[in-house]
Amino acid sequence: MSTQAQAHTHIHEDERPMRRSVLRGWRRKCPRCGAGPMMNGYLKVRDHCAVCGQELHHHRADDGPAYLTILIVGHIMAPLLLWSFVRFRPDPLTLALVFGTGAVVLSLYLLPRLKGMIVAIQWAKEMHGFGPDDAPDWEN
Repeated sequence: MSTQAQAHTHIHEDERPMRRSVLRGWRRKCPRCGAGPMMNGYLKVRDHCAVCGQELHHHRADDGPAYLTILIVGHIMAPLLLWSFVRFRPDPLTLALVFGTGAVVLSLYLLPRLKGMIVAIQWAKEMHGFGPDDAPDWEN
């Protein structure tokens, strides 16, 4: 890779920092400015940011957040379920109610945050229409 190509790649990566974008997505804020809300309701992504005007309708989060939610909740709840059953031997109905409620609450907490993160990753990587034409002006 030539020096000019390396410099271009370095500049390109600095324009949309992944870490900052993902953290803003986790907070369900606009990945560009971090001030405007990304969501309009529980899971509906706004068409554009109310603060900076960044278009957000390009996102293609689809089923990704749901799959990640199931993966995370399953990896947290399954070992806890096994441990609590072996350690305490609770009544099956109690076990089902406690862990069913825990799984639902954790899922409802994680789902919009993971969706925000996926939209922010797509924005940072300029995927699905989040192209360089809408690059932020960090100087202002």
